[in-house]
Amino acid sequence: MLNTTADLYDRYSKQVQVATGGFCDYGGIYAFSGIIATVQCFEDNSLVRASLEKPGHGHVLLVDGGQSRRCALLGDQLAQLAYNNGWSGLIINGCIRDSEIIKKIAIGVKALATCPAKSDKKNLGQTDVPLHFAGLRFTPGHYVYADRDGVLIAEEELLLSPN
Repeated sequence: MLNTTADLYDRYSKQVQVATGGFCDYGGIYAFSGIIATVQCFEDNSLVRASLEKPGHGHVLLVDGGQSRRCALLGDQLAQLAYNNGWSGLIINGCIRDSEIIKKIAIGVKALATCPAKSDKKNLGQTDVPLHFAGLRFTPGHYVYADRDGVLIAEEELLLSPN
């Protein structure tokens, strides 16, 4: 079972960083964690799709959409693709759409808001690069932990000892 972000913070406060604000929960699960994979894009979700088409191996895809609220970078089809390919979750610095369907898919999804508009499809952006948003630097290969209390990152996997 996943340890809560509060428990992890209490035990590892000197080893974790806490993301600042604004993420809402949209997925069918609220607590998720995994190794960070990244996509940097702006109003173009082509690279989000390309990443989610690959096996996720329980990783979490961090998407920096530049806080745009003009279009969605994730919809129900991509959320289902992520689930089918073994991703643990997504954290999006931008919007999603199809939220009523996404909440029925057993995958973690955090985003800033919803927007019904589709994104462009021009293959613009970058993958596997450090991202800077929510007051943090998200580095591919590091770890992210998310639940209803928030988002933590750490350079190494964090575990609590059994009680």
